Amino acid sequence: MRPMIRFLLPALACAVLGACVETRFESPLGDNIETCDTAWKGLWFEADDDMRRADGERHLTGFAVDEACAFTLLEQPEAGGPLKRTRVPINYVHAHGDDYVVVSDAALHGLVDLKAPYDIDPPPQKSFFFAKYRVRGDRLEVRKVDDAKAAKLVVDGTLEGTVQKSRNELHVYVRGGRQQMLDLVRRHDLFESKPSLVFTRSREDLQDFERSLQRGAAQEPRR
Repeated sequence: MRPMIRFLLPALACAVLGACVETRFESPLGDNIETCDTAWKGLWFEADDDMRRADGERHLTGFAVDEACAFTLLEQPEAGGPLKRTRVPINYVHAHGDDYVVVSDAALHGLVDLKAPYDIDPPPQKSFFFAKYRVRGDRLEVRKVDDAKAAKLVVDGTLEGTVQKSRNELHVYVRGGRQQMLDLVRRHDLFESKPSLVFTRSREDLQDFERSLQRGAAQEPRR
């Protein structure tokens, strides 16, 4: 599984890789949640990704955000084959001068078999994944939650929640309401210090890109 997909869907990484490291939150980030950030519109690929498989064949992955702000993961499972599309509802929060993306685990049901958060009874109907981002022109930088740091804050009693750790897995669940989530990201340096992932926006739109694939074009997509 490609790094971009592992970031956007940590639950998919758990299912596919069998080595799951994740932090989920009881509530979304505040009440001012938006379904669109126009800065995300376009076709995006990982920066510095040579789009090659281990066998040397091209392996295309990316995501597209259309004019209606629908977010779609893109992957070409087979070299020369059609794109696989996975629609994922995501939300955006702008608070304290920073920008965040929020994904509900309920939005992933049907895509993966996602277990309920550890040691929470009764299990919540939904929980949330957060990440911090910055868009500068055609460059998108994403910083995911530092899971080890979140776990330490819970273990130390600074944050309320649960931690489950084994040899290959780390599951962190942070409790609190919407306002508490906003206070949490303001007071604690909860995200990785450097961008976890960097994307660049293509000069092509998705339709043109797919047409180039159908024509069997050998060149990489224009960035």
